[in-house]
Amino acid sequence: MKKLFFTIPILIATLTISCKTNKPNFKEPNTTNKELADSSIKNDTVRIANDDIEYEIIIIDPGFTGWLASTARPRGYYEQPYLEVKNRQWVTEWNIRAQNPLKYGNLYQMQIDYRPNIDYGYEVNYLLYNYLVYFQISNNQNFTGVVPQY
Repeated sequence: MKKLFFTIPILIATLTISCKTNKPNFKEPNTTNKELADSSIKNDTVRIANDDIEYEIIIIDPGFTGWLASTARPRGYYEQPYLEVKNRQWVTEWNIRAQNPLKYGNLYQMQIDYRPNIDYGYEVNYLLYNYLVYFQISNNQNFTGVVPQY
């Protein structure tokens, strides 16, 4: 099974979890800090997969799950062909940036293996599209001239 991990969001999640505040800790007495951290990372993990074609993307990015639930257009708003076209455009740009870290920095740690001749299904295309929208908005990036607005 192919797996792609977005490592910058992992770094962000790790930094967010490791930040300490002066607020009192109201956790359960039997809960350790490691268990809280694991729970936080698990809640910020989105698995995009189509098991029939053995394709999987795992996104660990604090904020994406909440953004998807509260801001993203609902499933069915876009047709699959539209999502596929946008994903092809944006993944191509993502991969160009991943290959040029001196020019684009380290936001793009890994390339995305998205092939136009494979039918990934609606759910994979929907979640990938929305992650790329979220990524552009939250990181002030612009893949194709117009950053989607929500």
